[in-house]
Parts: sequence; C-alpha cells; structure tokens
Amino acid sequence: METGNFVISLDFELLWGVRDKVGIAQYGEHIKGVHKVIPRLLENFNEYHVKATFAIVGFLFFETKSELLNNLPDRLPCYIDKSLSPYTGHFDIVGDNFETDLYHFAPRQIRLIQKYPEHEIGSHTFSHYYCLEKGQTIEDFKSDILNAQRVAGKFGIKLTSLVFPRNQYNDEYLSVCKEMGLTCCRGNEISWIYKALNAESESLFRRAIRLIDAYINISGHNCYAIDSLKSKYTINIPSSRFLRPYTIKLKALEKLRLNRIKSGMTYAAKNNRTYHLWWHPHNFGINQDENFAFLEKILLHYKILNREYGFQSRTMSELAKQIL
Repeated sequence: METGNFVISLDFELLWGVRDKVGIAQYGEHIKGVHKVIPRLLENFNEYHVKATFAIVGFLFFETKSELLNNLPDRLPCYIDKSLSPYTGHFDIVGDNFETDLYHFAPRQIRLIQKYPEHEIGSHTFSHYYCLEKGQTIEDFKSDILNAQRVAGKFGIKLTSLVFPRNQYNDEYLSVCKEMGLTCCRGNEISWIYKALNAESESLFRRAIRLIDAYINISGHNCYAIDSLKSKYTINIPSSRFLRPYTIKLKALEKLRLNRIKSGMTYAAKNNRTYHLWWHPHNFGINQDENFAFLEKILLHYKILNREYGFQSRTMSELAKQIL
C-alpha cells in the first residue's frame, strides 16, 4: 500500500559554508553550538521514531589539519571568484585538530550519528562544492565526489545521497552522481523563487519572497507523488520546505511558520506524497531551546499523521530505493 513519506535532510557543514574571518565573527556562536545540537537532534529523532539524512561536508571527517591537507582531491575547482574556494586562503584559519577547532572538524559528531543506524550519512560534497559557479567543471566535481567517497569510506560509510551546497542543483552533473554510486540527491522546490542559481544571479527580491513563503503559502505545499520522482537516475527528491530558525524579530509570526509546515505535511500524508524538510544544524546553534521546542511540535505532528494516515519517515536513500 502506497503511503506518504516524511523526509528530513540536514546540511552539516560547520564554517565551510562561510569561509572567511568575518564568518567567524558573524556565525561563530552558531557553529560552536552545533556540537551540542547534534546530540539533541539525535535524541529528539529517536523519541519520535523519525529518520534523517545527515549530508556532511567531507572536510568534517578529518581529525587534524595535516590529515586534511594530505588528502585533497587530484583536481581542485577553478572558480573565477577565488573567494569561493576553500583551497585559496581559508586553510590559514583552520586549527590543528578537532579538539582545538570547533569550526572545521566534526569526527566525534559523525561517529555519534553512526551509533543511530536508522539515520543516513550522505554527502554535502567534499569541499562544499558549488556546481553552478563560473570556472568549475564537471571533471572538478567528479574529483571532489570521488574524494568524498574515499574519506567517508574510512568511517565504513558508502555515500548514496547528495545535497548540493547552496542548493546549486545541476542536472548536468547527475551522470557523475550515478557513476559515483549516488542513488539520490535533493533538488529544489518546483517554483521560480527556488530555481537553482549561482551567487551572482541571486537577487534580494527572490530572497524576500522566499522569506514570505515561509509564513504564507505562495509557492504551494511542494509535495511530490512517487511517480513524479521516477523520471531519472540519480533520483531527485526535491525540497518541500526550509526550516528557518527562530528569530526574536519574527517571534509574533511563529504560529504562521509552524502552520505552513504542518499544513504541507498533512497534505502529503492525506495524498500519499513526499514532504521533504531540511535545514542546517547551525541554524539551531543559538536559541536552541526555542528551535527545539518548534521542532518537537513538527515531530509530534508527524506522529499524529503516522498514526492516522500511515505517514512514513524515510531517509533520502531509503525513499530512492523504494522508488527504484
């Protein structure tokens, strides 16, 4: 019997998604908070019997800077905008090891996730690779993913799912994903406001509309029938909603934000569709109690939908296997 599916994916990247000294000043507390967030997430997911895909940047697997530097890909991305590359200067602010640098390493957290085998460890590429930025090539991408598989393999992990950094979904690169053994990836919502673009092409207007869409239904529920996901290999499992973090400035709108997500989940459960929720662990890095209280309401709603409609929690790769 076909049922609706509830998919959660988390983009686990620490500071590799920011890559500058200003980033530490602006996001340092968010990033450091991740090391407390991961255990709390695992406890919450376990309590509500919810599975998740943790898409992890390959750099995070290392224990020391020297180990990282000795295991770089054969090809490096040649972004025209050099500030996008971690290989051009960012290593200068990386600490010696995971004990002293909470911004760039997470082997302890990865091993903790592995203790919960119901969850999946997927790839967020090796270097937080940008698939739509000018200068990089499909050969560079292949080298990056090959290295991501190699470093994950040292943890006994075979990567089968991918989340494109900054949601720069690139349909042309799916052939590489297939070749590298990735059965599924996370695409973007089917709406012009979520269309994959590089940083140069992004606009403040689109960002503003996406913010409004988090509270008021502009783009629809963004739920997907299984038949619509069968068209290609690697399977594209598009996002339904980004779980925006709590912010005091928008506290009065929290009920709208929650109802936006719950209504989409309910629609998916009633109509045997897939609802895909995602966020970054560092989004919960500050205001942790408020963020976890909000998440618990979502997970409780999942339990209700599971009981009433058979709504099922699945990892990305589990859903891809079901589709295939």
